[in-house]
Amino acid sequence: MMLRAKNIWVVGGDPRQAALAALLADDGHSVHTYALERGEGTRCEPSLAGADRADCVVLPLPAAGAEGRLNAPLSAREHRLAQVLDALRPGQLVCAGMAGAELERMAAERELLLRDYFAREELAVLNAIPTAEGAIQIAMEELPITLHDARALVIGFGRLGRALAPRLRALGARVWVSARRYEQRAAAEGMGLGSEGPDRLADWLCSYDLVFNTVPAPVLGVEELAALKEGALVIDLASRPGGVNLEAAAALGVRVIWALSLPGKVAPVTSGRYIKDTVYHIMEELDL
Repeated sequence: MMLRAKNIWVVGGDPRQAALAALLADDGHSVHTYALERGEGTRCEPSLAGADRADCVVLPLPAAGAEGRLNAPLSAREHRLAQVLDALRPGQLVCAGMAGAELERMAAERELLLRDYFAREELAVLNAIPTAEGAIQIAMEELPITLHDARALVIGFGRLGRALAPRLRALGARVWVSARRYEQRAAAEGMGLGSEGPDRLADWLCSYDLVFNTVPAPVLGVEELAALKEGALVIDLASRPGGVNLEAAAALGVRVIWALSLPGKVAPVTSGRYIKDTVYHIMEELDL
């Protein structure tokens, strides 16, 4: 889907936003970037002058960094999120990823029309694909064995679990799924996967070479980590606060990789395209 030509500003972010700006320009939009100086192929505006005339301002994923700063790892300097919002006009559309309560408050104070593109189901479903591929890449690099014939456990069977488990199985891994809901376990079994409930996880963790967690809540604590076989690798794919007790893992000598923001690291162009399409959907729904 393409919109008629718009004036769009892409402000801050990582290689996903740099790719997003290029993709928007390829679609014929008038694109301005800011706080993306170190992004490949980007020519940034020296200031936010003119940003108030944009049809849409796209902030990064996540939008906010620490202590009220704009998340802008590709910028040569720090930027306050409040200063970015102050440059915009009331009623202006701002699309942000993982907006959060503080950004929502600041946008409301300035009467901005804030939409969280990361909260959209279509983006969540598509983002699971590069996350799954990135997780498999990490496993292949870190394990001393092949994924073929490895025993792998996927904890959680939401969007990411459903993307990851079949891909592991296609590579020859023997895959089990731990899911709380009966219908999720039935779906896993329908894909030819093993399934178990999470209630007695510690009793059957000892047989796995590889464990992926997709649940953003405490799942692998001291008891569960102690039950893992020697040399097992744990890859935590859950967003903050994660699902693994990292202090306990370190004390027990369990290898844990907390793999955050994989789409932006392993497939920034594809991830930028997913964000672009989602922003288009938002603008189309608002009849912009």
